[in-house]
Parts: sequence; structure tokens; C-alpha cells
Amino acid sequence: MGKVPPSMRSATPLTSFKTPSSSSSSSQQNPCSNPPNRPHFSLFKKNQNKSSKPSSSRKSLTPSSQIPPPKQIFKSPSLSSAIKVFDTLISTSQLPLNIRHHNALLKSFSQISNIYDSFSFLQHMVKTYPSFTPDHITFNILLTQSCKSISNDQGEGEGDVNADLSVVRKAIDLMVTNGIQPDHVSFDLAIRSLCDIGREEHAVELMKEMSVKYCLPDTYTYNLLVRRLCKVRTLPTVYRFVDEMKTLGVKPDLVSYTILIDNVCKSKNLREATRLLGVLSEAGFKPDCFVYNTIMKGYCTLDRGSEVLGVYKQMKEEGVEPDLVTYNTLIFGLSKVGRVEEARKYLEVMADMGHFPDAVTYTSLMNGMCRKGDALGALALLRKMEENGCSPNSCTYNTLLHGLCKGKLLEKGIEFYEIMKSSETKLEVSSYATFVRALCREDKIAEAYEVFDYAVESKSLTDVAAYSTLESTLKWAKKVKEQKQACLVGIAAAGGPKQ
Repeated sequence: MGKVPPSMRSATPLTSFKTPSSSSSSSQQNPCSNPPNRPHFSLFKKNQNKSSKPSSSRKSLTPSSQIPPPKQIFKSPSLSSAIKVFDTLISTSQLPLNIRHHNALLKSFSQISNIYDSFSFLQHMVKTYPSFTPDHITFNILLTQSCKSISNDQGEGEGDVNADLSVVRKAIDLMVTNGIQPDHVSFDLAIRSLCDIGREEHAVELMKEMSVKYCLPDTYTYNLLVRRLCKVRTLPTVYRFVDEMKTLGVKPDLVSYTILIDNVCKSKNLREATRLLGVLSEAGFKPDCFVYNTIMKGYCTLDRGSEVLGVYKQMKEEGVEPDLVTYNTLIFGLSKVGRVEEARKYLEVMADMGHFPDAVTYTSLMNGMCRKGDALGALALLRKMEENGCSPNSCTYNTLLHGLCKGKLLEKGIEFYEIMKSSETKLEVSSYATFVRALCREDKIAEAYEVFDYAVESKSLTDVAAYSTLESTLKWAKKVKEQKQACLVGIAAAGGPKQ
């Protein structure tokens, strides 16, 4: 049945560099709006077409601030070639180049060169154009490139990490030697660049080193690395990093704990999520709606939808106001475990609280109703959904088609499929398989092939997947038919069915 969607050593000083006098500067969309090119369910409501003309404004750059694209400036990663291009620009430019031009040139060259040539190119720029005073942006360009220059094929050992970071340290030392301290922007660029190339161990080591020598990371950069580590490292490794950063003065905030709770919930470790909830409270933070929603989703993942209601009640007791996601998760969880009538009551509750049901809400209920065999009731709920101005989405359609076929309402399913086809709705794997199976069961082989053609033409499934499903279903149908015939022959040979 359709699934309901859920919400990163030393360098020789450049003596001609000058120290700058100033530091660097560093709603939910309504899901009930009509999907483009998709009409309402035509049996219940007429199609409403809305047109809108997007408007956009764009500021044009003055000629003095325009820099040609990198490929037009530097066509070769050769340092000597880049120096010739720069010298030509200096000698032919009718206007003096400002710092933005120099930084743009350095960035352009850094995108195609190696880091050591970029160091040399900057040195040439300063020597040739003494009025150019590098700033934070200048050195951040080199810092970013130095982080990205670490090869992915090098080892992961601790010794390798220190060796790999030597070029990054050179970029930082060059910055400091010329009177500019790495700031939060530098911190974030370095950590993000390392994470982008999958060097999380280097990012951890650099964060600890920069925290001791220069400044502490801001919460955004810190949480960025925590989130990344949760994706690629084991939980004990993440906890060890958090503890090490605490000793340096960087403490987790509410977002940090939410990231950790979300990670353990996705790994289906609800006991650890509950423990972290207690740790969060002990640290002086009050769980917010997002934290509770994360735990509720975790229970749904474990098919423990009934316990979602307990989390919802705890939210209310703690004075945390539920949002639309809360109610959708609650309704989804209750519907999934068969408590459909109870889930349906929360449609009015959420409306009273100013949260109007959307396609996710209704589809969750339809899913639960179809699971209980009430596909016609789910179809009636679709009428109410559209009467309330909420448009069904692809998941809604597929849920109902699946439910109708499972409920042995094939004729209704065929009718519904035609509506889906007219609105160019793609078929999901499960609804396609169930529909084809139902057609073959009723010996509607031609219709099954037609559904196969639509699935391929609409790119709902790959050719191989669609054909594989159809082929296996045809074999199954043939086997069932042969078994029935054999049974009838056996009964006839025995003199007919026993009274």
C-alpha cells in the first residue's frame, strides 16, 4: 500500500602582505494546494485550473565589477600561464582592479590548479600589484582549496590524518602570519570542505586543533559535523567526539541532541532515544515539538503506533504545542495499527488547534481503512478530502488503488486506474503489482498488458521491473488455473462433489 512520506607546518610569510584594518564579515508550504497538471478526482469534483505567472528580478553588475567566467580567464592549470594572463589583465585594464577582482581571479585559478600553485599565484599577485591587500576572503579561498586537495585514496590512520592536514595548516599559518585570524567563516568552510570529500576524521582533528589555537566553532558548524558523523560513523564514535568537544568548551545544544535522537530513532533504538531525552533535560534544555515528533516517527518505524499516543500526551503535559507534523504522525501511527476510528477523531482536534488536514493526513487514514478492508470507506473519505479543498497526491491514488484491489473490488479499481491514467499519475511498485495480480486472477490478461504498457510509458517502473512483475504474475495465474482444472477433473472422476 502507498507509503506516507514523513521533514568539514608552517609556511614562509609573504612579507609584502599587509594587515587589513578591519575584520571580515561573515512555513510550511501548504501540501493541499493543487499539484501542477493534476486534476481532482473527477468522479467527485470538477477540475479547477489555476494559472500564475512567475515574476523575477535580477540585478545587473556594473562593468567594473564583472569578471569573466573561470574558463574564459584561465584555460590551463599551469602557473606560468596564469601569471601571464594576470599580467596581461593588469597592463590592459583601463580601471584599477579592486580586491574583489583579485579574489575572483584567485578563486578562478584555484578551481583548476593545485594548492601549491595557488600559493605561488597569490604571492605573484601581491608582488605585482602592491596595492592589493589580501583579506579574509582571500585566505579562505586557499583554506577551502587546501582542504579539498586531500586525496581520497590516502589512509585513514591517525598518523595519516596529521600528515594530510599539513597543507591545511600551511594555509592557516599563512593567514595568521599575515595578521588575519581564522574566524567562524574560516572554520565552517574548512569543516564543510573536508566533509564534502568524505574526510570526517580530518574534520574532527581540525576542529579540535582550531578550537585550541584560534576560536571555538559556532553551533552551526559543530552541529554540521555531528550530523555528518551520525551518518558515517558508529554511535560510540559520535559520543566520543561530543565528549572531547565538551572538554574544549563546546557543549551540545538542543539541535545537537535532536540530531542524536533522530539518529538513534532511525536505527530503531528507542531506548537510547528515551535516555537522550533525559540527558537533554538534565543539560537544561526543554524538548521542543521537533524532538517529540522525531521520537513519534521512531515508534511508527517500529510498528508501535499505539505508543505514539503516549508521546503526544506527554507533549501536552509538558506544555509543548503540537504542530501539523505531530498530528500527521499521530494519525499515521494509530491508523497503521488498526486504530482508525480513534485516529479519525484527531481530524477535528487538529482543526480546532488551527492545523488543517493535508494530503498526508487523509492518506494515512485511507491507508489504515484499506488495511482493515474498508476500501469503500477510504473512497468516501476521498470525497470529503476534496470537498475540504485538499487535493490528493500520487500516494493517495496508489493507496486507494492498492486497497480496492486487495479488497476484491476490481471493477472499482479499474475505474480508479483510468482516472489515475487520465491525470498521468505514476504507479508505485506495490500498487502496480497488486493491480496486475488482480487482473490476472480474473483472467483479464489483455488489461494487464495495457497496465504494463502504461507503467513503462509513464516511467513509473523500469522496463525490467515492470516486465518481471507481469511475467511472474502470469506464471502464478497459469499455475492457479491449472490447479483449479485439476481439482475439477478430480471431483468429476470421483463422481461429483460429496453432499
